[in-house]
Amino acid sequence: MLPIINELGQLPGLNLQDLTVFFILILIASLRVGAFLIAAPFFGSRMVPLQIRIVFSFCLGFWILDVASFPDRSILMSAKLIPIIFQEIIIGVSAGMVVTIAFASVSLAGEKIAATSGLAFASQVDPVGGGQSPVISSILTLFMIVIFFSINGHLVVFGLLYDSFDIIPIGQFEEYSRLPKMGLASAELMLKTSAMLMLPIVSIMLLINVSVGFITKSAPQLNLFSFGFPMTILGAIFILYFSVDALAFGFQDLAKAILKLLGNLLMGETDGG
Repeated sequence: MLPIINELGQLPGLNLQDLTVFFILILIASLRVGAFLIAAPFFGSRMVPLQIRIVFSFCLGFWILDVASFPDRSILMSAKLIPIIFQEIIIGVSAGMVVTIAFASVSLAGEKIAATSGLAFASQVDPVGGGQSPVISSILTLFMIVIFFSINGHLVVFGLLYDSFDIIPIGQFEEYSRLPKMGLASAELMLKTSAMLMLPIVSIMLLINVSVGFITKSAPQLNLFSFGFPMTILGAIFILYFSVDALAFGFQDLAKAILKLLGNLLMGETDGG
């Protein structure tokens, strides 16, 4: 392994011929974190400019230089560096996609709630994905991001990335079967969590729609557009208002499940969170 930091924890004096190797080490150290920042739900969104993500990844790369074990100089200056670069990108993108897929459960639940309550027409630009999404979906997504940051989930994520260099050293990753397994587990978590979040609200909205149907059938002058839509929209607003506490606890459990999946991917854990 190539030592980079001396015993005093400082960078040694670099000769001109070592400058190229130092830049290569900075690049390799920032690839895993940079790929994660590109694929992560909040850091990879359009709310965070690309320049900030690049600078942040290189800053974390300097931080990782002290803990990561790098291959020998002969490997860094040869064609064997190319598979190492691809491995680091695959690990970072896989970790970011696992978190993104699990985060999508909140957006999916919001879309189904909006479609049931008649609020699907109220759409805006999604700050995370950049496309059009219902207002309820955007609100729940931002609520999930706030919950995730409030429990210091971002610090846990960076801690897992920091410790992953001890479990998965640079250039020594061989267990590729864990990547699709965790991807399928995150998709399972997305579908299961979105169903658990939306079913209580959608069930109440179904009862409201059935009641509106009985009323409009008994009083034809109260048609669907003048009576049904306002009732369903108001009912959805009241249901969401009284469901804030339950949604907060559900989002907290989802955040813990996301961190557990990420730990299984990066640390190789199977029973802990």
